[in-house]
Amino acid sequence: MASRNTENDRRARIEQMRRADQARERRGRIITISVSAVVVAALVGFGAFVLNKKSEEKEQAAADAKAPIQDEKSWDPKKLGNKHVTKTVVYPMKPPVGGDHNEVWMNCNGDVYDKQIPDMNAVHSLEHGAVWVTYTDKASDADVKKLGERVKGTPFSLMSPYKNQEGAIMLSAWGKQVSVDSADDPRVAKFFTKYVNGPQTPERGAPCTNGMGAQ
Repeated sequence: MASRNTENDRRARIEQMRRADQARERRGRIITISVSAVVVAALVGFGAFVLNKKSEEKEQAAADAKAPIQDEKSWDPKKLGNKHVTKTVVYPMKPPVGGDHNEVWMNCNGDVYDKQIPDMNAVHSLEHGAVWVTYTDKASDADVKKLGERVKGTPFSLMSPYKNQEGAIMLSAWGKQVSVDSADDPRVAKFFTKYVNGPQTPERGAPCTNGMGAQ
């Protein structure tokens, strides 16, 4: 009789342990599922946040691209003219932002020139979508260096000194121009973003290499 009670007790303890193990397994599964759900929800939420952030950044970039640049001057491209000519053209603005020009463009693949370049060749570069940075001896050496670094890293741009222009530093594109205060002026980045091979370009896709002054 005693042995039978002992066997029953042993079986009861085994059953109790089995049930306890099953309970722990159920709790473990519930915890795992709950944690996984939280992680998935967090990842989904983070992914949505990133997508929304990128979408907002794209919308802001598009808005910035359309926004006018402070004190920027514009000329009607239809009135500028764009014929290839051999006779000297006298442009109404300095530096010129368009008009009839020489058939050879100035190399504008991030080229920095240390001497003044011919207007008629530079205008052809603008027709191909280049941004032209010009400066006088009133610009600081630090600004000239920083602008030169930007131009060297930007295809469809060129830079050169220019006498008798209105501002110490000026940026020109086809039909567009602005004077800036320094290389750190935020309008510099905006002008490059908006007009390097931008929508104002009469001959988009035309080259900025293999022109005059290739370096």
